[in-house]
Amino acid sequence: MRVGVDATCWANDRGYGRFAREIVTAMVTVAPEIEFVCFLDAEAAARFELHRPNVRAITVALSAAPSRAASAAGNRSLPDMFRMTAAVAREKLHCFFSPSVYTYFPLPPGLPAVITIHDAIAERFPTMTLPSRRARIFWRLKVWLALKQARHIVTVSGFAARDIARIHRLPADRLTIALEAPAAAYVPQISPARTKAMSARVGVPAGAPWFTYVGGLNPHKNVPVIVRAHAELAKELGAHAPHLVLVGAADRDVFHGDQQAIRDAITSARTDGLIHWAGFLDDADIAPLHAGAIALLLPSECEGFGLPAVEAAACGAPVIATLESPLPELLEGGGIFVAPHDQRALLDAMRQLTLDPGLRSRMGVVAARRARELTWTGGAESCIAALRRVVT
Repeated sequence: MRVGVDATCWANDRGYGRFAREIVTAMVTVAPEIEFVCFLDAEAAARFELHRPNVRAITVALSAAPSRAASAAGNRSLPDMFRMTAAVAREKLHCFFSPSVYTYFPLPPGLPAVITIHDAIAERFPTMTLPSRRARIFWRLKVWLALKQARHIVTVSGFAARDIARIHRLPADRLTIALEAPAAAYVPQISPARTKAMSARVGVPAGAPWFTYVGGLNPHKNVPVIVRAHAELAKELGAHAPHLVLVGAADRDVFHGDQQAIRDAITSARTDGLIHWAGFLDDADIAPLHAGAIALLLPSECEGFGLPAVEAAACGAPVIATLESPLPELLEGGGIFVAPHDQRALLDAMRQLTLDPGLRSRMGVVAARRARELTWTGGAESCIAALRRVVT
């Protein structure tokens, strides 16, 4: 079987890119009998290192990288999209796999396709994720066409599958779940020296406790709610107040950001001395921050999976995360789960884990065990099964 792959989001530093890199690498490993023809642009090709006997890479000359041109405020070129279509049409493929609808382009008619839709957040919270009416129209058009062409849909959790099926009116048997997993850098055995050095690098004073937030600085992530809850806790604890480390791209994120609302919340709370903007960090740098944290905070409006929480859990950190996600099930016993915008519940959870190190330790052990149960191999096998299904 020869499978085409849209690998143009390989260079994306957020969840779409992570999923593409991890799931395709795992698919290539678990199915050596399948030939994978990966279609890239120049930017993705520069980061593409999947050199295996059953992988062939084709770089298509485009005017802009799809991973950036498909951004919330971007403008994808129709000629570029049809160059991708033409490149796929020239190959004798049995089916096609897209790791993300984000970089979707029209496929040759009749080519069986499996397309990944990570969640229904853009549909549920359009103004929080897409800044303009034009962007929302183009998103809806792209997803509509992808659903028309796809014979099967992959998504990343049962929670996301239920949302997608309901919003897009799809039968459950048209969806396959491919769970995500922590990357190799996220392990519980991280030396205290690495943690101490990394916390100092981002500005946390020696000996001070901290919470981590990892992800986009987007409106639906509710980072201002984190800032306000943290400020209340700081007021209660005074000199013993924990710090807050915000990890996420502030200047190169292609998604709809809301940094000003976060900065305004910090200014209003007068906690700028306790909050540290770490910017974008590699996995190897994030892991020791998780390992030493009180907890990872992720009280989003919604998460299709919530990979930063699972990565923190893999390092032995408990999580305080949104109920609107699969995390209460995936990490059951490994954290405290709160409703979005429930600042009081978030504060109570932060206080509880700050003041009760025994509870924090017990939850961290459970979180690490549950995170270890997730593997990219399992997700890859689900994707391979979906591909075989559409060609039979």
